[in-house]
Amino acid sequence: MKTVFRRLAPVALVATGACFATSNDVKLLQLQIDSMRVATVRSDSLHAAQVNQVIATLGLVRDSLGTVSGHVVKMQGDMRGDLHDVNEQLLQIQQLTGQSQNRLQELRASIEQRNQDMGEGAAPSPTTGAKGAAAAPGAAPTGAAPNAGEPGPNQLYQLGMEQLQRGSPATAVQAFQKLLQDYPTADITPEAQFYLGEAYRAQGNAAAADTAYAMVIQKFPKSPHAPTALYKRALYLEQQGNATAARALLNQLISTYPQSDEAALARDHLRELK
Repeated sequence: MKTVFRRLAPVALVATGACFATSNDVKLLQLQIDSMRVATVRSDSLHAAQVNQVIATLGLVRDSLGTVSGHVVKMQGDMRGDLHDVNEQLLQIQQLTGQSQNRLQELRASIEQRNQDMGEGAAPSPTTGAKGAAAAPGAAPTGAAPNAGEPGPNQLYQLGMEQLQRGSPATAVQAFQKLLQDYPTADITPEAQFYLGEAYRAQGNAAAADTAYAMVIQKFPKSPHAPTALYKRALYLEQQGNATAARALLNQLISTYPQSDEAALARDHLRELK
């Protein structure tokens, strides 16, 4: 019996040691778990603090963007108001300029009429013009003096403009054509050529109007009406279905008259032209 106990004693000691080792491992594992749990809590707390900080920062950014957006909207409103005021002032200036030009044209026409009434130009002189009549002292240069009893270039221009404004484009065409035929070098000729096109257009004769506009561009490229004539030619070609030619004229307008109002219209129109 004693021999049996002696043989079982080592086995018992080994089994007891195994139980002690397992208990220590469990305790160590529990300590590691607790440590990880504490670290996780700390990490979550730090992450939550960072998230809260980011949220707070985004809130500040949103508030700043809202403030900036408000300033931008206000600035845009102010700019629109300023642009409106500038446009109104430009319109008033254009109206005043147009009135001044009309008044000047009326004055020049009245001078021609007065010279005719006084009988000036009936006899040739050393200053005789292309039509054989003397140039009126102080009168605006016309390039050719009218014959006795014949209306001068300013009178014809004034007549053409009045008839065009009254809705009589046929009579306006006749006045402008006579001006261009009798006084081809008069200083009012570029305007007459352009408004001949306007008179044709008012008649509904688009082809003749296009030809008149083309003459403005060809003969009087420095006229203030040249970019307008070029733009109207482009629109006419577009209406005729010739988009390629219309696009070419719009590009020519932008290249030749880049600072004109019509150039800005041409740039916008090119984006829409297909």
